Amino acid sequence: MDEERPRSNTVTTTISTQSDNFSSSASLSYDRNFLLTPPGALLLAETLFGLLVWALISATEYFRFPPLGWVIFVAGFYWVLSTSFLTMYITRAFARIPKVPWTLVALCFNGSAFVLYLTAAVIAATSIDKERHRHHDYDSWIASSVFAFLVTVCYAASTYFSFKSWRTQS
Repeated sequence: MDEERPRSNTVTTTISTQSDNFSSSASLSYDRNFLLTPPGALLLAETLFGLLVWALISATEYFRFPPLGWVIFVAGFYWVLSTSFLTMYITRAFARIPKVPWTLVALCFNGSAFVLYLTAAVIAATSIDKERHRHHDYDSWIASSVFAFLVTVCYAASTYFSFKSWRTQS
């Protein structure tokens, strides 16, 4: 027969955390001064110009011209990433994850965006020829090519600033 044990009034709890990966001291806040810095202004310009490239091409019959598919992919992909980075930097969300080497991440992001946007801008510009001049989407394609080159210049400048920042931290 089992003996009945007296019940204890003491409750024991155990708490486990994963605080090694996240800093609990950093909080989300709005950094008003970020957009006034050259990297902040460039990131904002990349987001706006990238949106224009994406919108101008996606509003056309780009699917009839396969090279423009690459341009819209690059524009859409880097617009989403740029918007994410802009949000992270404005809210200082990156400070919540201090183990990530953010200067290196920014350098890789900006460097890859520069290279891929350069290819996309060249493809966009060379895909527009005299034969397609009669196409009703011609003006949108010309405008998207101009904005693609503007975004490329912005990403080149961002790569420079990211490289400088990375070198000072290394």
